[in-house]
Amino acid sequence: MSGITYIRGDATAPSVKGVKVIAHVCNDLGGWGKGFVLALSRRWPEPEAAYRAWHRGRAANDFGLGAVQFVQVEPYVWVANMIGQRGTRTGSKGVPVRYEAIETALKTLAERAGELGATVHMPRIGCGLAGGRWSRVEPLVEQCLIRRGIQVTVYDHGD
Repeated sequence: MSGITYIRGDATAPSVKGVKVIAHVCNDLGGWGKGFVLALSRRWPEPEAAYRAWHRGRAANDFGLGAVQFVQVEPYVWVANMIGQRGTRTGSKGVPVRYEAIETALKTLAERAGELGATVHMPRIGCGLAGGRWSRVEPLVEQCLIRRGIQVTVYDHGD
């Protein structure tokens, strides 16, 4: 039995009380323009601006696979930009998703969510444009977040 709550809806609009962290996977190229990030950008400009600045300054910061950037967008809402994808295209090296990087990022997310007393909300991270399989990501979410007592809601968009 999964400790993850699955619902249909928009992960950018969690309807629970308290502090919330909306988590999603970004690529390591500085590209922001397809997939879930479009929904984030329609709602708040800050996550995209922070991600682009983080990428631009990567020579002097921690930008890279497994890193997480937390951006506060409302008094009780944070967005976690998690670098869990190498590049943007499927090619000779396979799909862009990097499960190890997602696991590292989820551990950082768990620490921050714990500090904030936050619930975590996400689409099926790493499984859209990154080409990952939820059967590989779900156990990471369980291990890194659920087992640490952090409530997680996964949103499936559409009908």
